[in-house]
Amino acid sequence: MKAYLGISGTIFGLIALLHVLRLVLDWPAQIGTWAVPFWVSWLAILLSGGLCIWAFRLIQASRPAS
Repeated sequence: MKAYLGISGTIFGLIALLHVLRLVLDWPAQIGTWAVPFWVSWLAILLSGGLCIWAFRLIQASRPAS
């Protein structure tokens, strides 16, 4: 379970980082003929960043107390 949480937390963290880079470097994104607006990246940062933090907090919570 810890490996799954670590991998998924890392993937969600990378997704959040890529969206931050898209905003900072003004990278365009397009799906078919639809130009993806920048507010979508703000939403993706919040969602993927939240899932990343949640995964790593679950890892911390599963460690035995010493």
